[in-house]
Amino acid sequence: MEVLRLCLMAIFGLVMALAIPSINAQVPEPAPAPTSDGVAIDQGIAYVLMLVALAITYMIH
Repeated sequence: MEVLRLCLMAIFGLVMALAIPSINAQVPEPAPAPTSDGVAIDQGIAYVLMLVALAITYMIH
């Protein structure tokens, strides 16, 4: 009886694992084209300048 119960629970779990994701299935919208507004470039330049300032400060002290 215990083995039958275990088998039924395993089958039920497998059916639910396969059925639940299909309930929420939706067609994804196409992703917008990537654009660069210059923020990433500005942030990169800022990081480089901070590292240069840190290196100069370290060399002075």
